[in-house]
Amino acid sequence: MEAKFIKSSTSTTDAPAPQYPEYLFVWRSNVGKSSLINTICSREIAKVSKTPGKTVNINHFLIDNTWFLVDLPGYGYAKQGKKQIIQWEKSFWKYLYWRDTIEYVCVLIDSSISPQKVDIEFMEALVDHQVPFVIIFTKSDKDKQRQIEKNIQDFKKEMLKTRSVFPPNFITSSSTKKWIDELLDFFEQDMKN
Repeated sequence: MEAKFIKSSTSTTDAPAPQYPEYLFVWRSNVGKSSLINTICSREIAKVSKTPGKTVNINHFLIDNTWFLVDLPGYGYAKQGKKQIIQWEKSFWKYLYWRDTIEYVCVLIDSSISPQKVDIEFMEALVDHQVPFVIIFTKSDKDKQRQIEKNIQDFKKEMLKTRSVFPPNFITSSSTKKWIDELLDFFEQDMKN
C-alpha cells in the first residue's frame, strides 16, 4: 500500500479538493487513533503523542492514489473544557456537510473501557443525520481479555437499544493484522458500489 501525507488543514475550506472518496477517522483522544493509522499505512505517517488531544488540524493522507484517509481532531480530555468540545462539534458537522466525497465515518472506540455515554450519543447523532459509519474497537490486545469482550458486548447492547442493526465493526489488535485486510476490503467494496 502506498500512503502519502497530503495536507494538514486548519479549516474545512482549507482542505484539499474533494476529488477522492474519504474515510474519516474520529473520536475522543487517547483511543490510539494515530497508532491505528500508522498500522494501516504500514509506516509512521501520523504523529503519535504521549499528550492526548494533540491532533488539532484536519490531516489528509492519500492511499494508493484512490482514496483519502482523513484524521480529524478528537475531543481531547475534559480539561480542554466545554467551549473546545462545542467548537469541535461545529467543525466536525461543518466538514461533514461541506464534503460530498465522504463515504464513512470510522468511529474509534477504546475497547478496554466500558461504554461511555458520550460515545453512544455521538453515534446516535450520526444515525439521526443519516451518516454512514463503522465502529473500530481499539486496544483489544490489552491484558484483561475477558473484560474487553464484555465491554464490546455491552457496547453492542447499548447501541441496539435505539436501532435494529449494529453497524459494521472491526476489532483491532497489534498482535494480529487480520483486521487491516478486513477493513481495507470493506473500503474497497464500498468504493466499487
